[in-house]
Amino acid sequence: MSKLWGGRFTKPTDQLVEEYTASIGFDQRLAEDDLRGSIAHVKMLGACGILPLEDVEKIVAGLQLLQQKLAEGQLTFDVAHEDVHMNMEKHLLDLIGPVGGKLHTGRSRNDQVALDMHLYLRRQVKEIIRLLAVLQDACLSMAKSHIDVIIPGYTHLQRAQPVLFSHHMMAYFWMFGRDVERLQDLVKRIDILPLGAGALAGTTFPIDRTRVAKELGFARIYENSMDAVSDRDFILEFLANAAILMMHMSRMCEELVMWCSTEFGFVELDDAYCTGSSIMPQKKNPDVAELVRGKTGRVYGNLLGLLTVLKSLPLAYNKDLQEDKEGMFDTVDTLQGALQLMAGMIGTMTVRKERLQTVVKQDFSNATDLADYLVRKGLPFRQAHEVIGKLVLYCIQNGKFLADLALDEYKQLSPLFDADCMDVINIRTVVDARNVLGGTATPQVLAAIEKAAVLLKQTNEWIEEQREM
Repeated sequence: MSKLWGGRFTKPTDQLVEEYTASIGFDQRLAEDDLRGSIAHVKMLGACGILPLEDVEKIVAGLQLLQQKLAEGQLTFDVAHEDVHMNMEKHLLDLIGPVGGKLHTGRSRNDQVALDMHLYLRRQVKEIIRLLAVLQDACLSMAKSHIDVIIPGYTHLQRAQPVLFSHHMMAYFWMFGRDVERLQDLVKRIDILPLGAGALAGTTFPIDRTRVAKELGFARIYENSMDAVSDRDFILEFLANAAILMMHMSRMCEELVMWCSTEFGFVELDDAYCTGSSIMPQKKNPDVAELVRGKTGRVYGNLLGLLTVLKSLPLAYNKDLQEDKEGMFDTVDTLQGALQLMAGMIGTMTVRKERLQTVVKQDFSNATDLADYLVRKGLPFRQAHEVIGKLVLYCIQNGKFLADLALDEYKQLSPLFDADCMDVINIRTVVDARNVLGGTATPQVLAAIEKAAVLLKQTNEWIEEQREM
């Protein structure tokens, strides 16, 4: 089969070379963006007088017909045509004849593929932000509806201090909020037009890059043609942001896996997000949470893979850059799938309030409050810390918790204890005593929920604005 670039070659490409170098197996998902970019490019060629308007109209009509066929699933892709660009151009030539060959005037596959990826990733990142907002909303709704529930808080996976379950859920809301901010900022680096850079040095045709940027909704244009065709920073930044986001979801999933175990029993995941065992009929496995946790590794790998590809590439375009796509596509798919599942899993889980009411009374997480109690009585904190440490040891040795002790047992360790110390160690009192900005006290968490609702509304407004652009 004759190649569209085969003029200087005297023999056909080896079949194995064709298969090894072809990217159509994965870059065909850029077809929508490739056609959109081609339409903008050829319209500009007509407006600049580079192509006759009648040719432009015929080419645009052909490209629009290809868009329709693509949407209907009628386009086929052939490895012999290497990549999405050559496949689209071949389809166009088959539709409208030799005039279709004029489409490639003033551009190269190098700036063409860069454009496609900018268009594709800009669209996908905005969708990821939308899905993140849905997950944040699920966290926020869970926090609102469980404001009265207290849960053990941990450090080193050891009971530390009790916190509101809502406070715990809001920690993830703010984590995901930083992910939203990073991705919104990333859009600025994606939103740059590379088309017009040609192979690496620009083009001899009097093109209007500003017109194409406006047609495709780009905020800026690359200032340097060599940078335009070789830049993959925007993909690296996406992969880095994706790795952080997956890490956040993985941390949440780890807690869900623990929380729904018999040993914890804090929550129960909805049946729709669990699976059973092939041999043990009693099992209800948190497979979705485990897979999100596991797929974090592949997203990390995609980031490291592209960093390694780029680390020693000279300017400008090199075939190595073909390796930028599969990891990007995989990360987009992994993120979007995980975000949708996470939102559903969080939004439908059951919090086992009765279990938690019992659990939070069966530890020494109120010990710090007793130390603070002695400090308020005038004892230096380090001495108060030692007294309460001995008190906890006494409880452990006698099979008791702090609330089980009589006042005279307290006074054996310090005469500063009085009857009011029992009020201090009440779990609800312990939680609401932390009434500082960012603390777990009910008024602070309610204020945080209100603030979060405002920020989520702003994110959703940004999402709507982006749809209109």
